[in-house]
Amino acid sequence: MRVYVMYRTSPTWAGPDPYDGRPFTMGAAATDDTRSMVNRSSRRRSVLIGVMLSAVIGGCVQPAIAAPVRDAGDQAATFRTSPVLSTEQDVAKALSASLRDPWWREQIRAAALGGADVDLQALASSTAAPEGRNLFAAVSAADHRVAALKGLPASTGSLLRVRLGAPSMRSHLKAGVTPWIAVAAAADDAKTITAYDSQGHAHAVDTARIPERPLYILDIDVTKAHRAGLKVLQEAFADKGLTSLPSSKAANSSNAASTAGWWATKVTAVEVNDDKEPWFKGAAEMFSLVTGFGQDGKARVDSVDMPYLDYDGTVYYPNQILVNWSNYKYNLADVVMMEDDDGTNYRALAQAITTALLTVTDQGTYIPLVNAVLSAIPDSWFTDDPDYVESWYTLAQNSTGRLNGASGNGWMTVEPYFVEEF
Repeated sequence: MRVYVMYRTSPTWAGPDPYDGRPFTMGAAATDDTRSMVNRSSRRRSVLIGVMLSAVIGGCVQPAIAAPVRDAGDQAATFRTSPVLSTEQDVAKALSASLRDPWWREQIRAAALGGADVDLQALASSTAAPEGRNLFAAVSAADHRVAALKGLPASTGSLLRVRLGAPSMRSHLKAGVTPWIAVAAAADDAKTITAYDSQGHAHAVDTARIPERPLYILDIDVTKAHRAGLKVLQEAFADKGLTSLPSSKAANSSNAASTAGWWATKVTAVEVNDDKEPWFKGAAEMFSLVTGFGQDGKARVDSVDMPYLDYDGTVYYPNQILVNWSNYKYNLADVVMMEDDDGTNYRALAQAITTALLTVTDQGTYIPLVNAVLSAIPDSWFTDDPDYVESWYTLAQNSTGRLNGASGNGWMTVEPYFVEEF
């Protein structure tokens, strides 16, 4: 759901920032102020992709069960050096400098106080403030670049968003303090994140505690990118015959139930455990990969969006269809739950998966192609990887009740469900 934010065209406060440059003490601990998000486990890239591809190509075979810094970008560089991060940092620096314009600063302030995420390109395109108008071209170009780097079509539209770092910052923002700008793309275990002030100075902000000084967090609209990316995956899989698009009638195959319809597995409840996500990260965007052998004997993978699964420690009751059994030849399927991070390159991900799957045949045994696939993947393909969250093996059509995940990080309750045709 897109939130449209109304803002005043004239500032209520346009004087110099009374607090700019003054030190702020650290506020309450992050876990006291915000709800912890779903854990993005900081695992090495090869492990994450390996788990996912193992589930994908394994088919239905049962597996064995704040202070100034000299170069504030140094820590981010050790986390990942990527064009996506570089693009976001360039926009963050430009945005922080633009806040010297009091009119533009007030418009962003009103928008940030009025909604969770602010579409930066849309706000810059509609303002009469000189700094905002000047920023529009850079943000628009950055949006197109980020989409291309993520393997998304140009039609995806704007992706860069700005939000207030934490609710506790609202009082200082209302008081007219000029915020610093930080980029959300950082390692979960990072000790600091880099923030830029309106004078162009970089600062290291402690990630363990929420600062009193307000921060604007520059991030990617992961929901929008995620849905566009899933479409890229599905189209790529369908193009290689590894899945069927929603409009296809292939789902109702000859092996479907004799009466009109098909059997499914429905998720009635799901929870992922609490692992205290850093305060500067936004809500998670979850999806699952359901794998097995299709009716044609080829390995098959279906992506299932789980947009409701934002927070850990919360039980959700989606009543969502997870597996359409008429798509599968055997009465077994595996599920791998992933979390999407902002740098995922979907087109490259689709290419890696399809390359692996096209070599798999229905022989009833696992074919270990993961190492070959991993060795062929350039580091630049993944810039802030989708993270492994949980997995469930050997799910059957008659599976029912609570199923604990293999890694102990989550559970779900399922039940068989027959989907009737009209």
